[in-house]
Amino acid sequence: MMTQSVKGKTKEEAEKIFHRFHDLVTGHSHEAEAELGKLAVFSGVSEFPVRVKCATLAWHTLQAALDGQQEKISTE
Repeated sequence: MMTQSVKGKTKEEAEKIFHRFHDLVTGHSHEAEAELGKLAVFSGVSEFPVRVKCATLAWHTLQAALDGQQEKISTE
């Protein structure tokens, strides 16, 4: 779902989606649900903090790739 969401987007657009998704699953903002389309189904993840890391690992990996990082990726 992440790949489909960022496919064809600019780096800035992909980063914006990442931040909105991260805010959604961490419970910091539910305003982004409408903007995230199908990704809004992950809004319930915020009720299970242990699952936030699972839901965001691919996103953190994407962010690291966009930043050109070579180090091991962490959700910490």
